[in-house]
Amino acid sequence: MKGILGRKLGMTQVFAEDGTMIPVTVVEVQPNVVLQKKTVESDNYDAVQLGVVDVKLHRSNKSEIAHAAKANTAPKKFVREIAGNDMHNLEVGDAVKADLFNAGDFVDVTGISRGKGFQGAIRRNNQKLGFMSHGSRFHRGLGSLATGGTASSNIKPGTTAAGQMGVKTRTNQNLEVIKIDTENNYMLVKGNIPGPSRGFVVVKETTKRVKSKDPVVLIDYSKEDSDNA
Repeated sequence: MKGILGRKLGMTQVFAEDGTMIPVTVVEVQPNVVLQKKTVESDNYDAVQLGVVDVKLHRSNKSEIAHAAKANTAPKKFVREIAGNDMHNLEVGDAVKADLFNAGDFVDVTGISRGKGFQGAIRRNNQKLGFMSHGSRFHRGLGSLATGGTASSNIKPGTTAAGQMGVKTRTNQNLEVIKIDTENNYMLVKGNIPGPSRGFVVVKETTKRVKSKDPVVLIDYSKEDSDNA
């Protein structure tokens, strides 16, 4: 499996030559540095460790600085492993750019979902509303919690209740890559992806059976500008 690290910038829209409007998410993909290669012989599994976005030395500890020095680079803010041996042709210190993927490829994007604060059980767990008639005294309340068994007087672990919502690792699968731009370090992915703006994401080759399709041909506005000039 191949993959790359990026940062979600936000959503916009592009137009195909047939006039179809395509909603896309802009993912900034700065060159990823290979920090480490793991093999079955040394670590019992195959993986490539990538890092992106430099961190100042005074904000890093000694182990992070020494680890990054092996790749002749600065410590990285976002470090993740891409499992598999599809990227084992890379060496420690190599840079991986957005052209690892092509327009028309399908990818799975993993990120940390946006935090939504403390929410009630109805919104957080999709629980049912109580009777809304006057005098019911139960509209959005949680109800009894200690009824999980006979003679049970304690609250069972995992009980659905009000609490912190969001900030969970989520993956949107089978998203189409619309455009790759290595000069400006970004890629356009059809649809939405998890996380807030400026949030880090991992873009991997999809686990679905179909890996790619014919790329969408977008309208090239640069040609129109040159013709008008």
